[in-house]
Amino acid sequence: MKLKALSVFAGAGGLDIGVGNAGFETACSVEFDPHCASTLRRNARRKVVWQVDVRALDPLRMADSLGFKPGDLHLLHGGPPCQPFSQIGKQRGLSDPRGDLAFEMVRFADALRPTAVLIEQVPRFLRASVTESATMEDILKEEFHKIGYDFVAEVLDAMHYGVAQRRKRAFIVCLPHGLKFKFPLEELDAPTTVAEAFKGLPQASLPGEKPLLPNHIDITPARDAERISYVPEGSWLSKVADAPPDIVQRLTRKDTTKFRRLDRQSQSLTLRCGEPLYHPVEDRYITPREAARLQGFPDRYIFEGPIRRRTGVVKNLDQHRQVANAGPPPLAQAVAMNIKEALCLS
Repeated sequence: MKLKALSVFAGAGGLDIGVGNAGFETACSVEFDPHCASTLRRNARRKVVWQVDVRALDPLRMADSLGFKPGDLHLLHGGPPCQPFSQIGKQRGLSDPRGDLAFEMVRFADALRPTAVLIEQVPRFLRASVTESATMEDILKEEFHKIGYDFVAEVLDAMHYGVAQRRKRAFIVCLPHGLKFKFPLEELDAPTTVAEAFKGLPQASLPGEKPLLPNHIDITPARDAERISYVPEGSWLSKVADAPPDIVQRLTRKDTTKFRRLDRQSQSLTLRCGEPLYHPVEDRYITPREAARLQGFPDRYIFEGPIRRRTGVVKNLDQHRQVANAGPPPLAQAVAMNIKEALCLS
């Protein structure tokens, strides 16, 4: 039996891959960003991709156009924008117009009556204050309860599920009242390292060259490469005692998450949408393909859109930011497998 899924706030498709590997077939992905939508289409196969603001959609008309009725859907999944709650953002929460987008998941669930709902978010989302006495977790749990779903949430670290990255994410699973759900246990094996994730990668190509592997292109400006050269493996620029002032510039000792070089024998720091991390041994930024390896994307998955140079500006989500915003596919797969088990769909 094919397990039908619908993806909203699909981003570059990390959750789509993960739930697909667990046996759910995403019939349609909805994403507003044009570069992410292009990436989804490039890798779509039988999936329909709609580039549209979710708030403009009527779920029932959408279901009708896709050929299914309320109750036919096994899984509704998505990752509403996390910037309003991100630790490195301005943390405006619900004062940010994007902050209420998580409640679109409730609206879609109420209309389409999926068997399960899966939401991925940053950990801060759950404890963000909405009122003096209620958090986002409290309010969202109440809203799902009103429409017939029990709500469970847990923060999981991707490094414990086969991903070479220390990346904590909040996962929310909603099932019909009375069904029990348990989040997947952490894997007992040692976490995957950066060296293991990068194993077998060819030399990164330069702009204008045909890449040996899709998205494996080095766009590091010469000035940035000079700056990177001062940073030892596993360290960061503000820690370098003998770096010249024009290299360190305005960095202080507190800047421990900026200008970091990866350590081959450890896991990557959490990928972020700002400056890409430094390669462990080469004086350059990691490529989008290397970042995708650190997220658990397969090499066959191709990212569309520009690669942003550190000193340039790209409207919408460039390749590095598409990867950094994505849900790690192996982690999504682990959660989706447990959803199948809870629903007795295995």
